[in-house]
Amino acid sequence: MLRRLALATAIAFAGVTAAPVFAQNAPAAASAQQTPVQVVQSITDQLGSAIEGHQKELSQDKEKLIAVIDDVFLPHFDVDYAAILVLGTHAREASPEQRSRFAKAFYESITHRYAEGLLNYTRGRIKVLPFAGDLDPKRTLVRTQVLLDDGKTVSVDYAFRKTSDGAWKAYDVVIEGISYITNYRNQVDAEIKKAGLDQLIKTLESQGANALKTLEQDSKQSK
Repeated sequence: MLRRLALATAIAFAGVTAAPVFAQNAPAAASAQQTPVQVVQSITDQLGSAIEGHQKELSQDKEKLIAVIDDVFLPHFDVDYAAILVLGTHAREASPEQRSRFAKAFYESITHRYAEGLLNYTRGRIKVLPFAGDLDPKRTLVRTQVLLDDGKTVSVDYAFRKTSDGAWKAYDVVIEGISYITNYRNQVDAEIKKAGLDQLIKTLESQGANALKTLEQDSKQSK
């Protein structure tokens, strides 16, 4: 099951990982004029143009692959807000410096862990489903289906909110009913209770994707 979800996970997490919080100064004018559905459709189109025909080059230069993720996804994701939600109750206890360091280290870890999965992406892999209902500025869900190599599809939904600058930005991804925010909040909460926030940040900063992998494995073993 995990292998079947690899592409869907990569596509989803590439979106929510983007880049360090301090780099979130990308212009919001374009996304402010787009609906959430239009934002997701734009991302899928840009991703196809950036990946198709460049897989070999990008596979040999991971930093360039991550730069593609930054360029395509960064303007459309509320990284600060997502980081606060992942920290949960610990966000209130953390200092601004701790929150900033956590967001930077955590999202860089996710980016490096899942980036290579995007090399399997081709145009048409993602089908954006028609939107029905009213736009809720606090939470609007855009539903998509990701086509896997075996011909089966996986539901990947993006939760959007309207930010103070008027732009619609995603902050959560739900893969087959499993929320990215909820999943990692539980893992982060357990690690903070065990070792403390500062130690978690240091581990993420020093070990990156390997630290995140260990965190995921520990979470599975505890279930």
